[in-house]
Amino acid sequence: MPTTGARRAGAQRSREALLTAAAAAFVEHGVQAPVRDVAERAGVGVGTVYRHFPTRADLVAAVYRHQVRECTDLAASLREQPIPAFEALERWVAAFVDFLVTKHGLGEALLSDDPGLANLHALVLDELVPACASLLRAGQDAGEVDPQVTALTLLRAVGNLSIPGPGYGGDEARQMVARLLAGCRSQAARPSPRD
Repeated sequence: MPTTGARRAGAQRSREALLTAAAAAFVEHGVQAPVRDVAERAGVGVGTVYRHFPTRADLVAAVYRHQVRECTDLAASLREQPIPAFEALERWVAAFVDFLVTKHGLGEALLSDDPGLANLHALVLDELVPACASLLRAGQDAGEVDPQVTALTLLRAVGNLSIPGPGYGGDEARQMVARLLAGCRSQAARPSPRD
């Protein structure tokens, strides 16, 4: 018979598999993806999904929290790497854009009246803004980022540029965000104009 520790580890693996499967399903079908699709992708029964996440809101919020945590962890990892501070900011923003453009329906989830989703907006403010701010500070301290750029304003701008529409998808969003970031460079760090 499995020990309590083994059962807990198995439950954690099952939960992680469900979060990964749900994230993939949300990319393809939005946050309204059928629960049976999530279960099939994770290799579990529908009952297992509901045992871990009793409501769709619970599942959406858990996926969102998991991915916000990944973005936060990436910021910490990038700060530790021996790369220019502006490059670290670019890499992090690129990952954030990927997160935004692939999460169909998460914008609606953020605006939802569902009480199970009420804390998602606070999660952005509590975790992603400080993560972005830490990379901005490093860039500003290195003289590579304009000191007037703030994390909340940058994240809002990136978020607005990442809203898909007719003829405007992920590639276009990435191009526009790259232009936005180029404008965030300090005057001293900007490339000189060509003759």
